Amino acid sequence: MKIISSDNKNFYKTLDKLLLQRKKKINSNSISVTKIVKDVRRNGDKALLKYEKKFNQNNLIQPRAKQISKQIRSLNKNVKRAIDLAYNRIYKFHSLQRYKNISYVDKFKNKLEYKYIPIDSVAIYVPGSTVSYPSSVLMNAIPAIVAGVKRIVMINPGLKGKQNPAVLYAARKCKIKEIYSIGGPSAIAAAAYGTNKIKKVNKIVGPGNAYVAAAKKEVFGDVGIEGMTAGPSEVTIVCDKFSNPEWVASDLIAQAEHDKLAQCILVSKDKKLIKKVKIEIFKQLKEITRKFIAKKSLIDNGILMYISSDKKIINVINKIAPEHLELNVKNYKSFISKIKNSGSICLGKYAAMAMTDYNTGSNHVLPTNGSAKFSSGISVNEFYKRISYINLSKKGIESLGSSVITLANYEGLVGHAQSIIKRIRRN
Repeated sequence: MKIISSDNKNFYKTLDKLLLQRKKKINSNSISVTKIVKDVRRNGDKALLKYEKKFNQNNLIQPRAKQISKQIRSLNKNVKRAIDLAYNRIYKFHSLQRYKNISYVDKFKNKLEYKYIPIDSVAIYVPGSTVSYPSSVLMNAIPAIVAGVKRIVMINPGLKGKQNPAVLYAARKCKIKEIYSIGGPSAIAAAAYGTNKIKKVNKIVGPGNAYVAAAKKEVFGDVGIEGMTAGPSEVTIVCDKFSNPEWVASDLIAQAEHDKLAQCILVSKDKKLIKKVKIEIFKQLKEITRKFIAKKSLIDNGILMYISSDKKIINVINKIAPEHLELNVKNYKSFISKIKNSGSICLGKYAAMAMTDYNTGSNHVLPTNGSAKFSSGISVNEFYKRISYINLSKKGIESLGSSVITLANYEGLVGHAQSIIKRIRRN
């Protein structure tokens, strides 16, 4: 893990360099991804199966209903109950995000409306193969369900043709009927352009590794994607002398175990705490099953920062724009209004980021790689289109038209002006 200090004159340059190094690693995958996307677009199922066999030892695109039911029956009842609880809490919170249509009539009796229309079809990408995230099924599908999307497709890579029973149970809970055992850039391409076995969708959402994120950017424009970068995970944790080093270390490891390219950052005014957390990290790494991935993430991309003032801490957070932010400090309320760039913010020592990944009710598909500076996490809004409806009265066009004609002529758009003039002259 890199240790940097705000006392250093080159502090911000060093921070920029470290953030850029990781960004380059993530973006370096785009060349091979482009080739895969083009191959699947051209050769459909044949190319898709080629990549499935290569990367997932899989020769099955769509599992049979009987196979899915058998897998679900094998699932532990306690896991089912946990998924049920998470479903209910996520659904409740996202139901509050429903939008109301707008209807407005002005003094000229012109009527303007703004309506929210659900997208027809969406593919949700759920990471799989060597890991499984039933929580990601819920986080992607439930907002789409609330919005009223008619066709929800799940893309979830299996290993040797087998998908995780918890993922399949979560999909059934969300009433997803189309399930494909595929993953990576080839799966994104199949959903975007369609194959003989897969009907293309209008939008693709969901978290994934650097290759998946690059593939989504590649197909954007032919289909929609989230208005953010949903790539390798990130967390920034702000601590003070009152923070528990053992808890903080476990929170950093929890994020690091996602991906080798995950980024975990610790920020504090207390040098002693930073040292204690570092010791705890390497102590606790021995206790987790994914220690190789977590250790690689922490060593390559982890940053421990000593920053001398709260003002500088706030500036650094807004500069990083982390996916997850934990304000594990006694005076977290003084930070809240000043932090503008973050996907989600956990407030106080008990608000562990890991909780938000499952059943608090908020969404865990959040902007990464600095995209929290201009975008937000998955919400019901992600699955709507917005359409404006304009109904002008005779009095309306006559009252407002002359002003529009002036502007149109000023812009050199005479055709625009004539379109209005002809209507005003009519009896």
